[in-house]
Amino acid sequence: MTLSPARKNGKKEKSKLVQLFEFVSVYLAFHLSALLPLRMGHFLSGILGSLCYVFVPRRRRIAVENLRAVFQEDKSPEEITALARQSCYSFIASLFETAKFVSFLNSPRGRKRIQAAGEGLDSFFQKAREIHQKSKGCIFVTPHLGNWEFLPFVGYSAGIPLVIIVRPLDNLYLERWLFSHREASGQVIIPKTNSIYLLQRALRQGKSIGMLPDQSTMQAIVVDYLGRKATTTPIPALLAVLYNRPIVVVACCRKSKRFRFDPFVSDPIWPVVHEDEKREIFRLTEAMNREMGTIVRRYPEQYFWMHDRWKTYRTKKELSLR
Repeated sequence: MTLSPARKNGKKEKSKLVQLFEFVSVYLAFHLSALLPLRMGHFLSGILGSLCYVFVPRRRRIAVENLRAVFQEDKSPEEITALARQSCYSFIASLFETAKFVSFLNSPRGRKRIQAAGEGLDSFFQKAREIHQKSKGCIFVTPHLGNWEFLPFVGYSAGIPLVIIVRPLDNLYLERWLFSHREASGQVIIPKTNSIYLLQRALRQGKSIGMLPDQSTMQAIVVDYLGRKATTTPIPALLAVLYNRPIVVVACCRKSKRFRFDPFVSDPIWPVVHEDEKREIFRLTEAMNREMGTIVRRYPEQYFWMHDRWKTYRTKKELSLR
């Protein structure tokens, strides 16, 4: 894969020295984390998660506001605060778990371990594989919940050829290194920017697509998500309509601190013939968000509440029914 050295996102490009410093720091942290025992890694994740909650006030405020808006009728202020702290821990723990197991999961022994990692994985493999095979490629989507980084490895172990969309980084050294780890698992990685053509080609070739569509975006439609109107990418629904492929919501949620996970795979959400394709795109996107919301409500402590999911934009490129 060829990575472009330029970034046209309006931000000032970092110097090579800064990029090298960031790369070395992340590289060392990654490999040091991989050496830690599981119990110690999760213990430190708890400490770092608490520090993140205390010393990053903007993210703490966003997390608490998001949780309050979604659960204000169901949970007390103390429960909301506790969930926000646990969300910070879950994010740090996911980074640790990924560092701990990424090389291991790329190995034949690691793939066998995936299959024995939690109850229900056999049925998860079978259901996901059957949907992929019957549809000749589908659109897998997952929220930022639990350890979403494990899902591409699980998909590869299930024999599903995956094309994964990722957000380009503003550090080329980190980008090359991280992408190389992803590609070692058999994933095909494409950048999020201008990805629609490559996604269409992947579906035509019988491959499946992996996306995380639960973050706010300017190029969006507005539909319900967890009880509130939210800007949501229409790309999964658009591809489903164009190629008659189903959208499937998947998740990998932490069951314990001993590398055991609870897998989730929804029934396929199929497009239907509709006189108005835009209305069908809205219907599919709402159905996708509803499925993601169901699993998020089941594991709220493992969701990435620190993202400003419901923010609005002054200049919004919205797909309108009118």
